[in-house]
Parts: sequence; C-alpha cells; structure tokens
Amino acid sequence: MLDGTVFLKAYATFRSWQLNRLLPARAQERQLLSLVNKSTQTKFGQDHGFSKIKSVADFQSAVPLRKYESFWNEYWKEPFPILQDVTWPGKVPYFAVSSGTTAGATKYIPYTKEMTASNTKAGLDVLYWHLKNKPETKILGGKNFILGGSTDLVKEAEGVYSGDLSGISTKELPWWIKPRYFPPPDLAFLSNWEEKIQKMSERSVKEDIRMISGVPSWMIIFFEKVQELYGDDQIEISKYFPNLEMIIHGGVNFQPYHQRFVEYLKGTNAELREVYPASEGFIACADRNFGDGMRLLLDHGIFYEFVPLEELESSTPTRHWIGNIEKDLNYAVVLSTCAGLWSYVIGDTVRFVDIDTPRVLITGRTSYYLSAFGEHLIAEEVDDGVTTAASHIGKDITDYSMGAIYPENGRSLGGHLVFIEFVGDAPTSEELKKFEEALDQKLCERNEDYRAHRAEGYGLLAPQVKVVPPGFFKKWMKSRGKLGGQNKVPRLISNQELFEQLQDFAKR
Repeated sequence: MLDGTVFLKAYATFRSWQLNRLLPARAQERQLLSLVNKSTQTKFGQDHGFSKIKSVADFQSAVPLRKYESFWNEYWKEPFPILQDVTWPGKVPYFAVSSGTTAGATKYIPYTKEMTASNTKAGLDVLYWHLKNKPETKILGGKNFILGGSTDLVKEAEGVYSGDLSGISTKELPWWIKPRYFPPPDLAFLSNWEEKIQKMSERSVKEDIRMISGVPSWMIIFFEKVQELYGDDQIEISKYFPNLEMIIHGGVNFQPYHQRFVEYLKGTNAELREVYPASEGFIACADRNFGDGMRLLLDHGIFYEFVPLEELESSTPTRHWIGNIEKDLNYAVVLSTCAGLWSYVIGDTVRFVDIDTPRVLITGRTSYYLSAFGEHLIAEEVDDGVTTAASHIGKDITDYSMGAIYPENGRSLGGHLVFIEFVGDAPTSEELKKFEEALDQKLCERNEDYRAHRAEGYGLLAPQVKVVPPGFFKKWMKSRGKLGGQNKVPRLISNQELFEQLQDFAKR
C-alpha cells in the first residue's frame, strides 16, 4: 500500500498558508453569512427572514436559541424522514442517532453532504497538527483504527439512512482513507459490542496500525482484551502495535485517564491528541499539549455562539461569539451548521483558555452538573477532584459516577455519593478516607458555592465514596443498552431516577 503521508505533507503546506492568514472573528462571520445565504429559501430561512440578515447581530436578533426538542417539534417531526428544504437546502441523506439526555431520549441529528466535507476537513486538521509535531511521521503508511459503534445503518426512506455517527462516517469515507481504514466491514457492522471487541482484538494485532481513535473508557477495555489475548501481566502497546504514532481521544474530559494512557505509551513513539467531535459537527482539536485547550475549527461550515451557563434558561441570555468571547467563563455551546442547525444548544459546556487563537477546554454537559443544594458543581471541577484524590493514594481510576443523596430518616443534611471503579486492587479503608478528604478539599478549592455549603458542615455533608469492582461500569452500561461505541459513562448524574437506578444496580 502506497504511503499516503507524502500527500498529507503537500496538503499541510496549503493548510498552513490558510491558517496563517485566518482572522478568527472575520472567518466566523463569513461562515455565518455563507450558511444563511445558502438557506434563504428553506422553510426555516423564510420563517426567520434570512434574506435580510447582513451581520452577526442581525442573525442573533432574528434567530432564538433552540434545543433539540424545539427543532424536532417545530421543523423535523412532521416531514421526517424526508427533510427537503426544511432547515437546509436539498434533501437530508442521513440522521446521526444520539442519546442526548440522561433519560436516554433518542435524537435524530441531520447530517448532510456538506457536513461530510466539514468532518473530512476536520480529520485532515488532526493529521496536520500531528505532522507539525512529528515532521517525520508516516501515519498514512498503515491502518487507522476507529474504535466506534456499529456502522450498520437503518434505511428510513429512499436515499435516507440513520445510525451511529461512526456508521455514517464509514459510509462516507473519502477514497484516500478507505484502504487505510480498520476495522473491515465484517467487523464494523457487528452490533454486539463484546463480540466486536473480541474479534477486533484478535485481528488488529495482525495489522500495521498507525493510529487508534475512540472514547477513552472503551479503548481501555479494548487494550485489556488485547492484553488478555497475549497473556501479559500489563498492557504493552509497543508490543501489540509497534508502529503506532497517535491515539486520538475525545468525548469526555481526559484528565482522569491521562496518566494511565501515558503509561500505556511508554516504549512507543506515539502521542496523545484530543479532539472534540459531536453528532452536530466537529468542533475542535488539540494543536498543543494536553491541558492547553483545543483549537476551534473556525472555517469548517460551523458558526459558534457561547452562552454563560447560568443564563442559558434566561429569556434574554447573553450570546457571545468569537468576536467578543471572554476567558474562564463556563459557556454552553451553541452551533449553526451546514447540516441545518441554527442557534442550536448542543448540551456541552466549555471555557476558553485562549482568545487570540480560540482554544477551549470541555467542562461538562448542561444537563450533567450537580446543584441539588445550590453547590453548582460542574464536571471539570469534579474530574479535577477525583484525579487529585486518586493521586493522593497512588491509584488510577477506570471511571466514576456522582450524584446527590438527599436528607432522610432524621439526617438533616444531604451530600454527594461517588461510585468509583479503581484500577487494580481496591483501596484500603485508610486510603479511602484519604481519598474522600482530598476530594472534598479540591472541590472546596475549585468551587466557591460548594465551599460555602461545606463550611463547618453547615449545609452539605462531605462526599461519600462507594468502591465498585472491576468491570462494574461496563456491566451497568450493558444493562442500560449503552455498551460500547460512542456511549459514555455519565460522570455527573442530576437525573435522580437514573442515579437511583445506579444505586440499585450496585446493590445486586
């Protein structure tokens, strides 16, 4: 197979020239007006006076923020699955199926040929930044392994399909990547995750894998399966995939996993690279070191708005964009895209660590934050607390979930219960006490509201930790029909019914 890296290097020269000339605010306004002009004759465009929109301010005045339910009920539900000139010109050929809430409600997110082009360009940007960091790369000289869900799609109507985003992406792979893609169709179509992991483990080690991409928790399960296959005492990536150059991770805050993956990559020349893909569009990718933020993709057919999280439910929320963003605010992400989403609240939260070259860190989900007692904890803060506490006792974690426990049976105060799956042996009772104390201390440092509620035990109990056995979260996700693919363990659970289900499952 011809090493395609030579073509990547040629593209990189052109892309470098583009990025060096790019002015963030101007690029974003140009993206918005291009999207608006293309959609003037759609039903949505006519309803919102797109023909009169000449600026970002015009657009924000004409188009209110909407969540999925509003789009579905007002525009998509009645004509589904044939969306012809509804919110985007032409017929929508795909719908990315996503479980977007803790309750598990299914979403059908429109996906167009323009979105295929956007995601392809984003994928090339990921490779571009890898090339910038490793000029001698040969990443396209072997196979690129995408550890995703089933690529089998459901035919909704003639020429219209729905399914996992990885399935749509596989169907629309550009010609130059198809010979370099793993897994092959017979594995990619498997819907049974455990069978899929087993067979991919057996066959991937026989391939020249240069890149592996997936959700961190599922990559760990995959690596452990390969380790089991070889009968090793510990995971040896350099032994299984000697030519590996890059592990791409995304979908969740990577901080609790970071040190574990650093250990995995010892003895290799591979790097870790974070990305921010969503069913609604590919938003950002890392161009610097882990923790330095991911660079927003500003010229990929997506216009970004950012709403301070505390204002999201307001009748007149502040709507920032790249022209007036601020550092260190916790923003809800809002997208207008080349798939016909307009001022669409996707459910993620971020904060900017850089404004001149806009870079973000994912802080959590709008629905995944805890404020049962006014403590306003977000995922980034809890991730930091759990990671710090684990380092205090020399442990790594596989995953965790945290929720509220309310006052009952004479207990006057409520608090938080954290289910944690540790790597290896469970901590001793003394170590567990240190873990709980370190977690509480870090949350007090990071969050003023939490600290105020914890002051002298006045309004909130210290967090309690429940250690669960290895494989617990895998079994729980399987019991919910959420095993594998892009499904992620919910770390902060504000939905009390779901958290009670988790507590009941832990008692079995």
